[in-house]
Amino acid sequence: MAKMKAVVLHGPDNYPNNYEVMEIEKPTCGENEILLKMKAAALCGTDKRIFTGGKTKGVRPDSVVGHEICGIIEEVGANVKGYSVGDRVAVANVIPCGHCSACLSGRENACLNRKAIGYEFNGGFEEYVLIPDICIESGNVVKLPDTVSYAAGALIEPLACCIRGLRNTGTGFNDTVLIIGAGPIGLMHLELSLIAGARKVIVSELDADKRELALKLGAARVVDSKNEDLHQIIMDETNGEGVDRIVMAIGVNALVDSTFKLAKKGGTVCLFAGFPKGKMSEFDPSVIHYNELNITGSTAYKRIDYLQAADMVKSGKIDLDAIVSQKFPIDDFRSALELHMAGTALKVVIEN
Repeated sequence: MAKMKAVVLHGPDNYPNNYEVMEIEKPTCGENEILLKMKAAALCGTDKRIFTGGKTKGVRPDSVVGHEICGIIEEVGANVKGYSVGDRVAVANVIPCGHCSACLSGRENACLNRKAIGYEFNGGFEEYVLIPDICIESGNVVKLPDTVSYAAGALIEPLACCIRGLRNTGTGFNDTVLIIGAGPIGLMHLELSLIAGARKVIVSELDADKRELALKLGAARVVDSKNEDLHQIIMDETNGEGVDRIVMAIGVNALVDSTFKLAKKGGTVCLFAGFPKGKMSEFDPSVIHYNELNITGSTAYKRIDYLQAADMVKSGKIDLDAIVSQKFPIDDFRSALELHMAGTALKVVIEN
């Protein structure tokens, strides 16, 4: 059997000794499958929790994770139509069942029986990724033109998640928006908010380089909340009313209460980031009650979100390459993950 390099996660415990870059068998492409040569697979906050044991649902021992994937088709099964060897494609990793109560009520992103590449199926941190038939049949393999970089193709997945978050938040024409955190997710929310018609987007971020990039991408103002009074700045910028929409793009429980107090009456706060499971947040419910706040979350994406994200990238409407900070070969995955864990980089991408 042919071999390939892969990052194998042995289990949730004993980080950083719970995974290794090793040779495993190269997948064999079945007649209803596609074999993808991985060209770019990006690390995200979910991967941080997977490798450290903070997220275990759906993650199998001795498996390959990585769910932000782009590549070039190496083989096409005999029964697969519409794809050819050499096609550049990105993959929407979440595959809804289509028949559970969540799917039937229009929330396929929260499917009760969903399967996903990077969980139930081996993911992108390997040289070749087998794309199963249910993924192809669901329309989750999206062709890309040569004008889209592989790294940008991999980032279509988190962009789709942000589009779902924007829809849940309701950001639109003439809104004032506050984004807490200017990591890759926060910066995507910044770009999307401006595309949606927001009048002013304010970004709160501790890192100076990330604040600078937020300004370049269109933020009206950036705030260093460690050394500046974010509440006072928001009130000054909004004539004392607060902002229309807030996106929490960092999962810091201690910030939830103060964030609610920055929204205007009738405003919406989206708790977008993944928060530590089992950790509680204390907040004053009277702020929600008397200000009639709308509090929402956001999980994954619908296929329409992914397709629209792909169209935005293909048309050049949004710049994802600006968010990529470092690229590593798969052999240097340990260095890539350490950099990602440190939180100082933006988007770290594994290339093949």
